[in-house]
Amino acid sequence: MSDSWPRRRLLAILRGAGEPLDAQELARITGQHVTTVRFHLDVLTKDSLVRQFQQPPRGRGRPRIGYTAVQRSVGYQELAQVLADQLGPDSRARAEAAATAGRAWGATLDAGDHPVESLEDAKDVTVTLLSELGFAPERDPAVDGENQVQVRMTACPLRDLARTHSEVVCGVHLGLIQEVLDRNGARGEVGVRLLPFVEPDLCVLRLERSAQRREAAPVPLGADEAVREPSLAPPSGGRVAPQLRNAEANVAKQSAQQW
Repeated sequence: MSDSWPRRRLLAILRGAGEPLDAQELARITGQHVTTVRFHLDVLTKDSLVRQFQQPPRGRGRPRIGYTAVQRSVGYQELAQVLADQLGPDSRARAEAAATAGRAWGATLDAGDHPVESLEDAKDVTVTLLSELGFAPERDPAVDGENQVQVRMTACPLRDLARTHSEVVCGVHLGLIQEVLDRNGARGEVGVRLLPFVEPDLCVLRLERSAQRREAAPVPLGADEAVREPSLAPPSGGRVAPQLRNAEANVAKQSAQQW
């Protein structure tokens, strides 16, 4: 809420009221014009400080819109801020401590019984977990590939804190996801990367086959197959070129046998 005396006053009145009040009643109490009161009430509603709902009409006319103050719960955001500030000044150490805490959190959760035998399995487990925790995840099949899949996280319960302490908040979430996947059989098979705020209100989670699993995958026989790398996959580190050379050698060998 912006630093507005009229809005602070309206909020104080609603918190002290024993019942919901409508704009007309609030205008009479404050001496403001009803249009001005409605404007401030709209701002308070958007800031989730006030809730509105329909009340029975008084006589004829439209139902009245009543307003009541939202009762604040424990300030988990403020608590998280204090805890984040206690992890020390070094960002790398903070991220590592946060990931360890996230794993400890994941160890206490019911991870279900969903064996992870593929990247798609890992994606299913991750989407279910993030949905339960309020991250509003979205699958992103357009960028999925053989070695990588992606999940869009469109909400975050600690988004405001993450904007100033991303290494802590995202580190906790990263450790949590890693632990749940590992408990379902993904240890050593699936890597997890969390990219915070790729857009103002969007984080991206990438699940990747481990390097060992990628190396063990069969080498494609044709150049057309070799170039089908997912656009968001990490650099191949020179592996595509050897695949292409192997493919060309196979083609040349087959041609020589035909002659």
